[in-house]
Amino acid sequence: MTGTTSQASGFAPLRQKVFAVLWAATIIGNIGSFMRDVASAWLVTDLSGAPAAVALVQAAATLPIFLLAIPAGVLSDILDRRKFLIAIQILLGCVSLSLMTLASLGQLSVPALVGLTFLGGIGAALMAPTWQAIVPELVGKADLKSAVALNSLGINISRAIGPALGGLILAAFGAGFTYGADVLSYVLVIGALFWWRRPVGADDALSERFAGAFRAGLRYAKASRELHRVLLRAAIFFGCASAVWALLPLVARNLLGGGASFYGVLLGAVGAGAIGGAVILPRLRERLDADGLLLLSAVLTALVMAALTLSPPQWLAIVILLVLGMAWIVALTTLNGVAQAILPNWVRGRALAVYLTVFNGAMTAGSLGWGAVAEAAGIRGTLLIGAAVLLVAGIVMHRIKLPAGEADLAPSNHWPEPLVAAEVGNDRGPVLILIEYRVPAADREVFLRAINELSIERRRDGAYGWGITEDTADPEKLVEWFMVSSWAEHLRQHRRVSKADADIQQDVRRFHAGQEGPVVRHFLHVDPPARPADAPAGTKA
Repeated sequence: MTGTTSQASGFAPLRQKVFAVLWAATIIGNIGSFMRDVASAWLVTDLSGAPAAVALVQAAATLPIFLLAIPAGVLSDILDRRKFLIAIQILLGCVSLSLMTLASLGQLSVPALVGLTFLGGIGAALMAPTWQAIVPELVGKADLKSAVALNSLGINISRAIGPALGGLILAAFGAGFTYGADVLSYVLVIGALFWWRRPVGADDALSERFAGAFRAGLRYAKASRELHRVLLRAAIFFGCASAVWALLPLVARNLLGGGASFYGVLLGAVGAGAIGGAVILPRLRERLDADGLLLLSAVLTALVMAALTLSPPQWLAIVILLVLGMAWIVALTTLNGVAQAILPNWVRGRALAVYLTVFNGAMTAGSLGWGAVAEAAGIRGTLLIGAAVLLVAGIVMHRIKLPAGEADLAPSNHWPEPLVAAEVGNDRGPVLILIEYRVPAADREVFLRAINELSIERRRDGAYGWGITEDTADPEKLVEWFMVSSWAEHLRQHRRVSKADADIQQDVRRFHAGQEGPVVRHFLHVDPPARPADAPAGTKA
């Protein structure tokens, strides 16, 4: 009975018509994208068998995501997401249309393939955070986690079908036909997006603009120590594991003796393994924490890389790639899940974009690096080196624990509105906030440790400077200060304080010995009047 209920609730978002239509459209679009990627990866082995050229195509697909994920996360927050997604789909459709035309005319070259793959990567970079951001608009809060899980399932369904189907079409009809099928998939996705009538959001006087939102996202990422641990673990794992992805087309052709259709079957096996991994992941979580799951993924991926160097029979290679897919989805889901758990909603898109930047940067650098190693050490040697490095790195990184992600990050809304004598323009700034505490000498050291934790929260939520000072005439009077770029940014700061942050603030306030709460004051920058042109320097005007 329990399993039935869980299963039903897991598919509950599909009862929402808009979510179901867009979810199905996303699967179709991703199937087309995987078909395109198979055709491109295989064509480059025909145009140039050099490992560096093969790795270059892989890097061209991931480099734009490394470069543009953060700006894309900002754009997804400040633009109409539906219109933005339609524009991206049109861009991607034009890329595949160009590939179809060049392939059909026999004019496709390595530089053209790399360039168009790079343009497709730009579209993917712009699309990734936006697709994630629209999910809360399509389902209720109770179904949000299930909707996110269904999105991951949809990607892996596409991964299981797309590469295999693309390999079969490529072998039977050629690259031009395969790219044409991808173009058709974009037409279907665009149709679904036009069908979706997204509600128009109410105007918000505190809506962020690109530059400010960009700075706020980077500031949060810089100040969040929990996010740093996730990013470090992701960079190490994906950088090492990228060896198998960068060289897989050459493994399929040179070590396993397969053709285009077999390469597609291998990628399909990865997708099928990922679906299987997603199914057994809840049971694995009952036995292993996030760190244990990531170590398991590293060990399994290293074993897969080592096994492929033995040139196993094709049927066994398919089984081995099933294991790779399972290990890959466990790592992806674990790291992404931890990142989601430690991020508040107001910065989720931008911070996830930082995560995507690190992920794709590691994949890009890894692809280029392992391609260069393969030029010198060969495919087998590179896979063995990559397996050894990944195994050692997995064991070492296991000591740097991932955050638990159990804090309540819902907005607390406990800050009172600032007292003002007259209406303050949102663009006024910078703003200096002073908070005066009275702390007995016996509590001073513990108070300073507590308020140092609070400083991290201040910086994450918008402060670009922070400090604590004491009154020279009264050492028990301590003043916390922090600077915010504008009045609007400080009002946004009021909205960003989470319930977990409120607990930290309460821990600080308990050391205040005054009869009333700490005194809070706000100061705005004032420009002094310009000195008259005829007044000599050093004189009063």
